[in-house]
Amino acid sequence: MDTQQNTALTRALAEVPGPLPTRGVIHVVIPHTDRFTVVGNHLAQHPDLSCTAIGIAVLIQSLPQGTEVSIKALAARCREGEKRIAAALRELEAHGYLQRIRHRLTDKKVITRTVFCNQPTALPHPHHPAAQPHPHLCPRPASTAPEPASATACAPAPAPTPTPAPEQISAPAPGQMPAPAPVPPAAPPPPRAPLALPVQPPPPAPPSVPLVPPPTAPKPPRPPLPQPGTPTTELDRAATALLCDLRRHAPQFTLSEGDIRQLAPAVAAWLEREAHPDAIRRTLTDDLPQPLRHPVKLLRHRLTALLPPPLPGACDLVVPARPRVVVTPFQTCDDCDRAFRSPAPGHCRDCRETREHRGADVHTAA
Repeated sequence: MDTQQNTALTRALAEVPGPLPTRGVIHVVIPHTDRFTVVGNHLAQHPDLSCTAIGIAVLIQSLPQGTEVSIKALAARCREGEKRIAAALRELEAHGYLQRIRHRLTDKKVITRTVFCNQPTALPHPHHPAAQPHPHLCPRPASTAPEPASATACAPAPAPTPTPAPEQISAPAPGQMPAPAPVPPAAPPPPRAPLALPVQPPPPAPPSVPLVPPPTAPKPPRPPLPQPGTPTTELDRAATALLCDLRRHAPQFTLSEGDIRQLAPAVAAWLEREAHPDAIRRTLTDDLPQPLRHPVKLLRHRLTALLPPPLPGACDLVVPARPRVVVTPFQTCDDCDRAFRSPAPGHCRDCRETREHRGADVHTAA
């Protein structure tokens, strides 16, 4: 029986607006109305996370708050084993998406709280003075909402300054000057509020670079087909015969005359580089994709990308000779029979010096 086709998907593909790409995936986008989760491309296309870690992160992000996400609970939901799930959780924890915190309850029981953040790059800087993370929750940016009244009520009110009691002023005795009235002590100035440091906004998150270019992105130009250095009639005839004979070995390569004329110079370049016809045929027909939709494009790619280099010449294969080192031979001194190195026989250095001194003494005496 033939392969069943999804007619509904085929009809939806016909309604996709705009020109369709010639290669790669084609998206049929149907908007969700319920039961969907928004996932950022920074997670879906993360270059350093494995596919298992990305899938576990999407699963955890889709679960409602309070759902158990331990290793055993995730293993019960997924087909992966506990070892792969534990490794995926460690990857998410290393990249900031996941945090596991050990918390001690009032009854001295220790539990593990799992915190998942869908966009860790948008979190405030950990050393920022205005953003103090909660010990058990994912840190959030500082809000500008006013403080509740309960927090103000808990603050201790300043103690009232005691007012000194007025002293009784007695009448001065006759003949005496009245005493000056006592000056009450000055009230201490109110404490000055500490200066608030300017709150710096968190650094913007680096823009995520998509790993896969969009379908409308300009494609790089294709490399040209190889051409023979010296085209001859014999090379063209052999290349044409080889391309016509491909359908005997692979019926998928039943080429037209125009395709053969287009690909013949590339095969001639292979033959010029002394590639055997059987080797060229195996390179072009082995390990074919199933199904093969564009045989001419496959031949063009393989003839261009797998072109062998030219064979080296006989001079290139000769190992260069090592330079010969000239060694001075040994000679035997005619006077003292001592061995010394010299290109010609004669006397050693000591005997030559002795002979020179004797000649100088004879010349002086004369």
